[in-house]
Amino acid sequence: MGYQVEIDKRSGFCSGVIRAIRCAEQAMNENKPVYSLGAIVHNNEELHRLEEKGLRIINRSQLHQIPVGSTVLIRAHGEPPPTYALIADRNISLLECTCPVVLLLQKKIKKEHARIKPKNGQIVIFGKQGHAEVDGLVGQVAGDAIVVETRKDLDNICFSGGPVSLFSQTTQNPQEYMKIREHLIRLMQEQGMDPDRLKVFDTICSQVDGRQTALARFARSRSLILFVAGKESSNGKVLFRTCKEANPRSYAIENPRDISLAWFRPGDTVGICGATSTPFWLMEQVAEKVRNL
Repeated sequence: MGYQVEIDKRSGFCSGVIRAIRCAEQAMNENKPVYSLGAIVHNNEELHRLEEKGLRIINRSQLHQIPVGSTVLIRAHGEPPPTYALIADRNISLLECTCPVVLLLQKKIKKEHARIKPKNGQIVIFGKQGHAEVDGLVGQVAGDAIVVETRKDLDNICFSGGPVSLFSQTTQNPQEYMKIREHLIRLMQEQGMDPDRLKVFDTICSQVDGRQTALARFARSRSLILFVAGKESSNGKVLFRTCKEANPRSYAIENPRDISLAWFRPGDTVGICGATSTPFWLMEQVAEKVRNL
């Protein structure tokens, strides 16, 4: 059919994921068994590639089972403090690959908690319940934080009357974060609290924030969009929603096998893009499949 195909140059791994994968590959090149605490990236195709090289994926409960002297990789999402204590107790080598942006956020939350706790303050985190990054953030304050996924979740907060500090998971939608802030202010006013007691921290990764604007522009410039991401990718869900809003003919796929001929029309210009957890080589495979339709 000869479709015109372009890959979004700003799509693909963020710097935090690139760093973690590079560290894992370097360690495996030294013939060391490397255990990743959780999926190093939320993309099954990339995980399969790394597992073929020898990377082993484990969960926290399996830390007790791996051999002494093994290497454990902390992925870009980060971990709560008890994980580090357990690794130290087991005499296991640590490969620290937490994203610097996430590390900075962990420190901010811990510092802010120490500041407002004596004033009966509360920490609120806009993020996905059970997400590895969020678990690591909540762990910095020993669980003393309120996690909200939607504005509706805010309605369930019982305010203590003290200061409120709002943070966001680094990969959340900036527009949604703004709406969370506005809704929180309204709730505080309704309950007779001074909204000046709310302190909002700008903690969404600038790479994610910048990508959304550029991605919307890219999606509008093509007649059809193929968005490549793993189903478990939180960032993928956020960015695909951006594509879909900009171009209704946007389709989410995990690999070239998911492509359907029914999506295409004669003369389509096809844009291919992905999440911060999507490898560029996978988007290139998708592009090649489209060119050969």
